[in-house]
Amino acid sequence: MGESPVTDGGGAGQRSAHQTRRRRYRLLMAGLSLSLAGALLLAAVVGAAGLSPGEAIKATLALIAPSWVSPDSYPSWAPGLLRDLRLPRMILAVVTGTALSTAGATFQGVFRNPLAEPYLLGVSAGAAVGATISILWQPLAVLGIYGLPAAAFLGAVLAAFLVYRLATFGGETSPASLLLSGVAVGSTFTAVLSLLMVVTQYDLRTVIVWLMGGLTTASWSKLLLAGPVVAVGLVLMLLHADRLNLMLMGEARAEQLGVDARVTRRNMLVVASLTTAGAVAFSGLIGFVGLMVPHMVRLILGPDHRVLLPASALFGAVFLLLADTAARTLFAPAEIPVGIITAFVGGPFFLYLLRLRKGA
Repeated sequence: MGESPVTDGGGAGQRSAHQTRRRRYRLLMAGLSLSLAGALLLAAVVGAAGLSPGEAIKATLALIAPSWVSPDSYPSWAPGLLRDLRLPRMILAVVTGTALSTAGATFQGVFRNPLAEPYLLGVSAGAAVGATISILWQPLAVLGIYGLPAAAFLGAVLAAFLVYRLATFGGETSPASLLLSGVAVGSTFTAVLSLLMVVTQYDLRTVIVWLMGGLTTASWSKLLLAGPVVAVGLVLMLLHADRLNLMLMGEARAEQLGVDARVTRRNMLVVASLTTAGAVAFSGLIGFVGLMVPHMVRLILGPDHRVLLPASALFGAVFLLLADTAARTLFAPAEIPVGIITAFVGGPFFLYLLRLRKGA
């Protein structure tokens, strides 16, 4: 992270390195695109009601253009299963994985810290409090399906603002203070969450399932809300990729190169929080995706956000889709929340990063 993607000169060595990075980027994106196609097909065919790959493809085509396939080439129940259950869940996994990974990459760029991510910074906990309030507080029911994402966004932005303010001293934000502030703010919001669950008379099963992180409640109506929010957030992050690159050089240097570091940091905190809330509102608390994915992509492609963000988006989609497929099939017919899968993978990875930074 300390290495700047911006160079001051040319030279054959630099051109060769640039060509190597571009070649790696193209190969990685091609590999991830094929992996995403394979993960989508796998998610479509496995489950309590199994389908062959050919049947899944034909049943999907039947939903789009029924005249293209023969009704005898797939089970009669397959199109309904895909339309009502598997396809919404698969797409929500892609949307959520994209949101968490790109938000994590943005947080890491803003704070110049590869350990920053929505879950560890308390942003997900803030979104959880907002979402829980929207579930438990009956007056918000008048907002319908819009109440939960709006409340989750407000909670996420509040958490991000508090973490940033607590971690900043004299205009500087150190990695240690950032992580400590994130833990403190996240713990505080978790305590608020626990208090809400204790004092309320509401049936808590909905809240508990949501907090464990899962995609079981995926629906097309939820995708119509989450999808555009995440898409807008991703576009805004990509538009700020050059500024995020300059932020890696330090705020003073970024200011010298014409970037208003304070405004960029504030805008990106809001955008990353909005993107996180757009996913968390419907998928619950899913940790460590925003930590692992950007770091792994950065090891391959380097810190340039112009390639880091799109590659992280694709990698995050593949990772969460595979994790959700494992969550609903490993212990079938029982299903475990996908947040448990990502925590089992992400916990050791976080410890590895801490040990790596300690030894650096």
